[in-house]
Amino acid sequence: MELGLRGRPASGQGLASETPATATAASGAVDSRGFLLCLYLVGFLDLFGVSMVVPLLSLHVKSLGVSPVVAGVVCIFKHTLSISRALLSDLVTEKERPLVLGQFNTASGIGFILGPVVGGYLTELDGGFYVTAFICSSVFLLNAGLVWLLPWRETNLNSAENGWSWDQKHATVPRKSEGTLQGAAATPKARRSEKKVQRPWVEVMSALKDMKNLIFSSLWDVFLVRLLMGVAVMLYYSNYVLALEERFGVRPKMTGYLISYTSALGALAGFTVGPVLRLYKHNSYMVLLHSSALTCLLLLLYSMANTMDVVVFSSTLLSFSTTIGRTCITDLQLSAGGAQASGTVIGVGQSVTAVGRIIAPLLSGVAQEISPCGPPSLGAALAL
Repeated sequence: MELGLRGRPASGQGLASETPATATAASGAVDSRGFLLCLYLVGFLDLFGVSMVVPLLSLHVKSLGVSPVVAGVVCIFKHTLSISRALLSDLVTEKERPLVLGQFNTASGIGFILGPVVGGYLTELDGGFYVTAFICSSVFLLNAGLVWLLPWRETNLNSAENGWSWDQKHATVPRKSEGTLQGAAATPKARRSEKKVQRPWVEVMSALKDMKNLIFSSLWDVFLVRLLMGVAVMLYYSNYVLALEERFGVRPKMTGYLISYTSALGALAGFTVGPVLRLYKHNSYMVLLHSSALTCLLLLLYSMANTMDVVVFSSTLLSFSTTIGRTCITDLQLSAGGAQASGTVIGVGQSVTAVGRIIAPLLSGVAQEISPCGPPSLGAALAL
């Protein structure tokens, strides 16, 4: 993907003959590149701050004498990363969406790798949780400032007049079929007139209706599988720090290292998806079936583990099985939904995952009241 112009004139005459449209296109390409880099930074800081605190939250809640159910309620309200992905999905073309979202996931994944290490180290200090929470809040204030300073006005202007530009061709020849923002081919005056007619609440209700129709279409079973997979994995991570301390006496610092280790493996697992699919002759259904069965067995193994060696072993393989499973379920969604509805299918899939993130902490709190092994055991049942 080229973010900018492909070539530059070699002579002064070439520079003088540059048309205003070309100059505006170059400026739009630079602006869009800077906009994306800022969003990547926002994603990195988002997961860096969250992964510092959320794994330690159950321990802190326990020290305050609060029930795990209350801790589950507090995790519910963290969904800014989903909003960032939705924004990127709207801004870029369908062709560029996988690459841009992949880069965004990589940036945020690095934050999730580093955050637990920093949080686990700081928690070992006196008043470490409060220091960690203060740093996390500062990170989100910085993130809010970055979002506030993003060139929204310039971006909207570029998208309305020239489209969201990735290269010179797209920038100088606006085309409705390749426009990256909806309605990019329309004039700004027409767009403003349309916004006046179309109330925001009408747009929201229309989007919800489309989501309802899609969820209850022939894809309902695929979305149900995605929901069960998401909740199962989130139950595993929900009380990870507290469970390891209660079961094996592992300190948060070492648990932070283990979380970072599994996160790094999850990132590397993406490179194994291709060979695995080739081994299965690109039968995503069978890969998903086997990865789900493996996830179920590994969650059971983790919940019944008697030593940390078994925990590390199960966590290592879980990093691969869950990554491969997520890729396969996305591929099945797009195959069943068709190319024309790919954007809608991806958006609804992310919404289903967000619902799972809301449900999982509550289920984890209830299961944790019974046993520290309750959440992963319930996750194994859902994976089954």
